[in-house]
Amino acid sequence: MPTITHDDLATFVADILIAADVPAGEAATVARLTVASDLAGHDSHGVAMIPGYVRHVEAGEIRPGAPFEVVRETSTTTVIDGHGGFGFVVADRAMDITIDKASRHGMAATTVRGQSHVGRLAAYPVKAARHGHIAIAMASGRGGKWVVPFGGCQARMGTNPISVAVPSALPGVFAFDMATSAVAGGAVRVAQRAGETIPTGWIVDADGRPTTDPDDLDRGGALLPFGGTQAHKGYALSATIEALANLLAGLGVAASDAAHGNSCFMACFAVDAFGDRAQYEREVAEFAQALQATPPADGFAEVLYPGEQAHRREAENLRSGIHLRDATWDELRALAARYGVTDDTR
Repeated sequence: MPTITHDDLATFVADILIAADVPAGEAATVARLTVASDLAGHDSHGVAMIPGYVRHVEAGEIRPGAPFEVVRETSTTTVIDGHGGFGFVVADRAMDITIDKASRHGMAATTVRGQSHVGRLAAYPVKAARHGHIAIAMASGRGGKWVVPFGGCQARMGTNPISVAVPSALPGVFAFDMATSAVAGGAVRVAQRAGETIPTGWIVDADGRPTTDPDDLDRGGALLPFGGTQAHKGYALSATIEALANLLAGLGVAASDAAHGNSCFMACFAVDAFGDRAQYEREVAEFAQALQATPPADGFAEVLYPGEQAHRREAENLRSGIHLRDATWDELRALAARYGVTDDTR
């Protein structure tokens, strides 16, 4: 399992993308955000995704340098079409627009369509929280339906993640990021590449039966909604996200233009439009500290506030380097060799 500094890894990934005809600025954004996911301990959305993204570029399913079009807007709303561009690039710019409008008007909302996979969704609300905004982001898969509705045995929904970030005086960010499926599809792919089994309750096979074989996802299987015996809750939330991130973005029920892509809904609320920002951030930190002070239950060493685990992992990985799975590293090196990119990470 190789260990690589985040700067070296980001440079290596960007060089691969540039060699694959991705503009340098876009390559830097994709590299920065995928490496950030690995830093936070979410390798399912990290650099392990790069070989797949390159395949989509080669197939013409991701269009580097595609136009970024504002289809419709008001002072507080924006509708964006990324025309098949990199989701990281389109979503990052879309959040910048949403932050700017919320900073000027107190709140703003944006829908985004026509982009590829956006990676770890938390990146966008966390960016807004650092500007003093409470932020929400939701994403829906465009075409690729992997999750069964509660009580069903065939996929009808995307993994439909939601992330919320809140500004605070904490050293980290008070935030959460969760798929409304039992697990993100990328986690199944990571296990698949590593030749590992997965826990019961993640997916069902083509006949709707529980399975621990990640390959069953490609044999007509599907992910389950989160919640276990209470999966109707995950199902209801997922269906709502479909209505906001997919239908409100104007894609319709049968959208299937890019199975690997995401449509998004984003919203920002400027804290200083509601009250004193510094006081609010102090009170969020005090609330988080009260949560931390809760006596831990049997089997737990401590209570963490939402987002604390990712903050700790990031701090540790910044100090010690990112530990990549052998399968991920082998794929990246093979891709680099194919494009004639030199590995200067070690």
